[in-house]
Amino acid sequence: MEAERSQLSQIDPRRARFPCCIVWTPIPFITWLVPFIGHIGICREDGVILDFAGPNFVSVDNFAFGAVARYIQVNGDERYKLLGTQVEAAWDDALKKSVQEFQNRSYSLFTCNCHSFVANNLNRLFYSGHDKWNVVSLAAVMFLRGRWVSTVSVVKTFAPFAVVLTVGALLGGMTFLVGLLAFTAAMTGWFLVGTYCIKSLIEL
Repeated sequence: MEAERSQLSQIDPRRARFPCCIVWTPIPFITWLVPFIGHIGICREDGVILDFAGPNFVSVDNFAFGAVARYIQVNGDERYKLLGTQVEAAWDDALKKSVQEFQNRSYSLFTCNCHSFVANNLNRLFYSGHDKWNVVSLAAVMFLRGRWVSTVSVVKTFAPFAVVLTVGALLGGMTFLVGLLAFTAAMTGWFLVGTYCIKSLIEL
């Protein structure tokens, strides 16, 4: 039983299997401008990825925007502490409830998106010992704690941003750099205000 559980918990990027993980991938055009903004999902006990990919649609085993670039795995001991003895059933059952809820929700990049879905799951799971997860704290923990799948993932994430930044600076100079900074500040500010000031704005 322990050997079977250990095998199930093994990460396999080639098969896109990330058991009990939070997973992240860059979004074309958006991540090219702001490299820490991307698409995020959460995985079942068997490693299958679930992600809120559109209106009334939670994708199963078909991660939107491509292969996983970064992940955070919840280890077995932490899952045991959070969920009790029925680890597999409790983990997947919590995810099923969020899937059912988000299959009846409209999608909006600014108010109800993939981060909302994962934060909802983490609150159900009482991840890290609390149920106060939101889109900002989720983005921060992925940025700070996320492990890269490979060196290629790092290059694919940052190379387009480096190219856009270099070409934009050469052609647009300070105007481009100021515009890029303003865009980044506006995107970040929206979610900070919507999360901590107008709390009903960003759905979970």
